[in-house]
Amino acid sequence: MKVKTTPVRELRPHPNNARTHSRKQVKQIAKSIEKFGFCNPVLVDDAKQIIAGHGRVEAAKLLGLEVVPTCLICHLSEAEKRAYILADNKLAENAGWDRELLAIELQGLIELDVDIELTGFETAEIDLVLEEAREASGAPVGPEDKTPEPSPGPAVTQTGDLWLLGDHRLLCGDARNKIAYERLLEGAKAEFVFTDPPYNVAIDGNVCGLGRIHHREFAMASGEMSEVDFTAFLQAVFAQLAENTVDGSIHQIFTDWRHLSEMLNAGRAVYSELKNVCVWNKTNAGMGSFYRSKHELVFVWKSGTAAHINNFELGQHGRHRIKDRRIAGQPPIESRPHFRQVRRSLIFKVGPGLQVPRVFARPALHQTGIRA
Repeated sequence: MKVKTTPVRELRPHPNNARTHSRKQVKQIAKSIEKFGFCNPVLVDDAKQIIAGHGRVEAAKLLGLEVVPTCLICHLSEAEKRAYILADNKLAENAGWDRELLAIELQGLIELDVDIELTGFETAEIDLVLEEAREASGAPVGPEDKTPEPSPGPAVTQTGDLWLLGDHRLLCGDARNKIAYERLLEGAKAEFVFTDPPYNVAIDGNVCGLGRIHHREFAMASGEMSEVDFTAFLQAVFAQLAENTVDGSIHQIFTDWRHLSEMLNAGRAVYSELKNVCVWNKTNAGMGSFYRSKHELVFVWKSGTAAHINNFELGQHGRHRIKDRRIAGQPPIESRPHFRQVRRSLIFKVGPGLQVPRVFARPALHQTGIRA
């Protein structure tokens, strides 16, 4: 097969090409061509109609290239051309990866200071591959993944205490209180919220079993509120979240099946749109004598009227495509969904005996799971 250069303007896409190329992917191809050169010629027929290489031609146009290398394919019938166009794309998809070897290659390229996204893998995908390899090897986890045992004595942190943890800030305060946000964020606004407010369900009889571990009740919303009161409680929290986040931010908020109406009523009063509802499908069922719950629900709200900020890239990285997440009852940090880089996010967690809820601002979040 002979390779020759052909003006880009003379090449025509095949009308039956079913393969699509997003703007994002075309940019990736263009970046690869810039770095490695045009190593894979475009296959064309006698009429200079593209048989294989539609994405590369679009990338060439993006780069302003006037000519590209082409190979003439003249031995195929029209039916065979159409079949080859499908096969050229589909057969590559049918291949798999040796995950262990892939991890070794990616880690090696990182250590050589290569721009790793030139491989076509995005940072979140690479994190997953490397983490899987670490788990499979039995390598010890880093200190950031070790959860310290709580002390049996009284809590040290008091309401209003602000902990500075490197780039992170952790505030013990009431998430309904405007002053708490002013102290935590110092006038900045968050781009993302991930929060697990209390469910207005008593701990005793619903969370604690007959085992040795018994949790304390929450400071409030621990089963004592009426439907009206709990709706007002959630709405007050949501209003502060919306006030202290940017227009278009996504707020992921946990709840249980018992309080769907309160979540919906409070959310609709504050947020502009319910984007989706995700399911945390746990490995173990909870307590109960009727149906025993083995899941929690995550309402995905959008705040404001701007286009939503895609912090989570659903569908981009394989196993995080679906909204039913089958992960352990207390998932480790590497099992949580991955997020693109954001300047500042708010993570809320309620603990028994604490003011409701604690506020945790996490700036410079970059491709890491979020612990709730």
